[in-house]
Amino acid sequence: MTILITGATGTVSKEVLNSLQGIDDLRVLVRDRDRAPAGVEVAVGDLHHPETLEPAFKGVDKVWLLTAMGADATHASSNAVWAARQAGVRHVVRMSAIGAGHDAPTRNGRLHALSDLELAASGLGWTVVRPAYFMQNILGSVNGGTFYGAPGEGRVGMIDVRDIADFAATVLRDPAPHHGQTYTLTGPESLRLRDVTGTLAEVSGGPLDYRPVRPDDAYPVLLDAGMKEWDAAVTTEYLKAYDAGWGDFTTPTFTAVTGRPGRTFAEFARDYADRIGG
Repeated sequence: MTILITGATGTVSKEVLNSLQGIDDLRVLVRDRDRAPAGVEVAVGDLHHPETLEPAFKGVDKVWLLTAMGADATHASSNAVWAARQAGVRHVVRMSAIGAGHDAPTRNGRLHALSDLELAASGLGWTVVRPAYFMQNILGSVNGGTFYGAPGEGRVGMIDVRDIADFAATVLRDPAPHHGQTYTLTGPESLRLRDVTGTLAEVSGGPLDYRPVRPDDAYPVLLDAGMKEWDAAVTTEYLKAYDAGWGDFTTPTFTAVTGRPGRTFAEFARDYADRIGG
């Protein structure tokens, strides 16, 4: 039966596709056919435009649902859930956000809580995945011998995006044991970025100085880098929470479901050595 992958041009969903290699019936939903991954069936549509979704969801058994961060993310998720119901989809695996809840310290977390509840009430089979801060977020943070560390001095149970993808693929291959479950995913270590500077220096081939970045100082940098104002503001909310210790924990969930340990930061850094500081 067909698995539909949404967000197929983004970092996480690309890795989900990699983790599902060997499954023939894969379909991706993209807005631009020219940007679609090769080797899979392509459906052109937009989660923000429900009238475009019927062909994409037709004949689909399982869905990987990922919506981009934004003030209208609940609209996109709601449209996807409705299209899945109309198409007779059996199970939806939804990527939510770490700490999603009505009391979350970020607008993104509070919005995801609404979408998680809607999916749970939809009558569909469902699983919610709430991953921690991505290790890949630090790529490009090394510049001129300095490692610029947001989120400041907070410890974070960072996770490799490839592990999120492997976890999602495990659930998508056999969703029945995971129906009605909400999983919080972290890496195996809770680390300060200051403490991984040596690892980054080793793989980048030169000495590094660590410079913590205060969340309020990060906001104008994010805007200057071209991030949308809402996204920059919400990212700053996350950085403040992490800096205060909000992300200082790990869970055994990844290993319990996949049967293997999650990647350490050192393993991640070695694999991405050519991109660190690039």
